[in-house]
Amino acid sequence: MAIQNNTPKKLVVIYAPPGMPGHLFPAVELGKLLVAQGLKVTLVLGGEDNHGAGGLLLAGIEAVIPSLSFHCLPRATLPSDVPTAAGGSEARLFGLARASNLDLRDFLRSASPAADALVIDFFCGSALDVGAELGIPTYFFLTTCISCVAFCLYQQVIHEQTTLSFRDLGGELLEVPGLPPIPADHLPAFILDRDSLSTKFFLDVSERLCNSHGLIVNTCRSLEPRATDAIVSGLCALPGRRTPPLYCIGPLIKPDEVGTESHECLAWLDGQPKASVVFLSFGSLGRFSAEQIRQMAAGLETSGQRFLWVVRRPPGDEHQPADDLDSLFPKGFLRRTKERGLVVMSWAPQREVLAHGAVGGFVTHCGWNSVLEAVMAGVPMLAWPLYAEQRMNKVFLVEEMQLAVAIEGYDKGMVEAREVAAKVRWLVESDGGKELRQRAHAAMRLAKEALDDGGESRTALLQLAREWQNAGDS
Repeated sequence: MAIQNNTPKKLVVIYAPPGMPGHLFPAVELGKLLVAQGLKVTLVLGGEDNHGAGGLLLAGIEAVIPSLSFHCLPRATLPSDVPTAAGGSEARLFGLARASNLDLRDFLRSASPAADALVIDFFCGSALDVGAELGIPTYFFLTTCISCVAFCLYQQVIHEQTTLSFRDLGGELLEVPGLPPIPADHLPAFILDRDSLSTKFFLDVSERLCNSHGLIVNTCRSLEPRATDAIVSGLCALPGRRTPPLYCIGPLIKPDEVGTESHECLAWLDGQPKASVVFLSFGSLGRFSAEQIRQMAAGLETSGQRFLWVVRRPPGDEHQPADDLDSLFPKGFLRRTKERGLVVMSWAPQREVLAHGAVGGFVTHCGWNSVLEAVMAGVPMLAWPLYAEQRMNKVFLVEEMQLAVAIEGYDKGMVEAREVAAKVRWLVESDGGKELRQRAHAAMRLAKEALDDGGESRTALLQLAREWQNAGDS
């Protein structure tokens, strides 16, 4: 039920980084929920030209969601102290966001009505300074799991306890309150070197989290109770440093996409038995070597199981014709598996696929948006992390949430065909796979209950909306 309020609508500005759809789409979903609660919402995209890809993306969203307003900041110039090659894309994102602060300040100063809250993405953490300068309460919206938030807060503690880089620790286990032990080499690559620019940015944001008015996280408490309790109890921040309020308002996942009902893979799934198909998809950036693709194909064939596989061409091979599939796989693979498998190039409507009754398992890169889509569909996972925080997510999914089993070899550079075959077969046929499926269904029920009226996520969202509705009122 929406909050009834006859006063002028209060404005909430949500600030997302450029070129990161995985961060933008949850921000859009948050904006839609806040609009439904009677707030005015503007979503700002930083660091892109209004006529660039970011502007086109927002224009497309605005066309189908007229209740939200959107604004693209002018294209930012990377600061001279952030070399393009230093720290990779993460350092570049942090640097571009910092370079956009003046444009963000100008936009907020001109906003009418004045903004009553500023909600910023992790990579836009430097905008906390803008909010402070203008007297706007500023919150973080974190499009990751609570466990990653707990680690981010605790990294300051680790940084003070040792002079070593995480890279120097190899597989040594890190103990963080509320989390299972994390191998140091499973941390994101961009923070493995202690003195790297990306690590410095990351530590800076960790401190800024503590200085914000609140942490909004795209998940629900019931999925990660230990990590939630550790943060709320102040166990993850440096001694003497405050921990801001935690608002778990998810899972927020992309809505059904227009036109996806006609995708060939959904029609193919209609003809498959219930919970019999293993779905393999690795996100928009997930690419494998030609040899790894052949190993995966051989493993799927040997498993004897039904599969739906989204395949992207190996790096450097993107110029090949889209319909030239045979060259990617072992000779005759497509012909031999055509009765029980379907290969789709580049993209499939993932949310709709996972929600289909024929899908009984998901081989995933462990990106948090994909994990949440699987949770909301009650689909068990085989974890094959690739980059960023995905190896950490693997640890949390396998060791803590117990919603996935790892495919071995992802950290060795090659997953062999026999491992693919064994894990896919285990997932579909074994008692262990059945138990994993039962836990996935239980997690789905908890997540859906959290979003219902009276549920924990719904209550947290309403609390935030009331705070912002009452902002400035005496």
